[in-house]
Amino acid sequence: LRLFGLLLASLAAWYLGYFLAAHVPQHTVSIAALQEIGKKPVLRAPAPKRQKCDLWAPCPPGNFVYRILSGGGKQRRPKICFEDDDALYCEKKCLAVLFWLFCCCCSPMCYYDSTEHSGEMMDFIRKAPEGTLLLMATHDDGSTRLKGDAKKLLEELGSKEIKNIKFRSSWVFIAAKGFKLPENIQKEKINHSDKTKNRYKGWPAEIQIEGCIPRNLI
Repeated sequence: LRLFGLLLASLAAWYLGYFLAAHVPQHTVSIAALQEIGKKPVLRAPAPKRQKCDLWAPCPPGNFVYRILSGGGKQRRPKICFEDDDALYCEKKCLAVLFWLFCCCCSPMCYYDSTEHSGEMMDFIRKAPEGTLLLMATHDDGSTRLKGDAKKLLEELGSKEIKNIKFRSSWVFIAAKGFKLPENIQKEKINHSDKTKNRYKGWPAEIQIEGCIPRNLI
């Protein structure tokens, strides 16, 4: 009797399985669907919005945005971004750029590693009108032929490191002419060449400063 009951139950289970396989549409149940049962939905954060000059965080309304990047090695030229204008970089294929200087209401200029262009750089700064921002970066070497009076002029603009600049030091600087910059922004940065630490052969890594400047200061 027990054997008969076992055979009857097996026959019923086989018939039920055959019936379901023949009449239930295959697309209604899948292994993937079964695996998803019980899983919690995954919340994906939206892609971060790009900020001006690729800053991590946006500047408050009513501020100028800037980012200054020094040159590095032979190929990585200095770059200055002001109000998201990334076209402000030295296009000329030169290695020994003394300074790349941009004045926010003047033309951008490249100054080469020579005593003559050191004087031209001073003229450019002196002729810049009051109420302008001066953004500067070095590439290759900005020290060997930079005259003492040019260093003094940069000191008058607020540079603390220009007299410490060495052969192939990476240096970036932002200055104001005719007004004072906020105390809480980083105005200058320097990175000296060191054979044991250089990122490039003979050159230190690039450095940068970035930030926001209230428009009402100018």
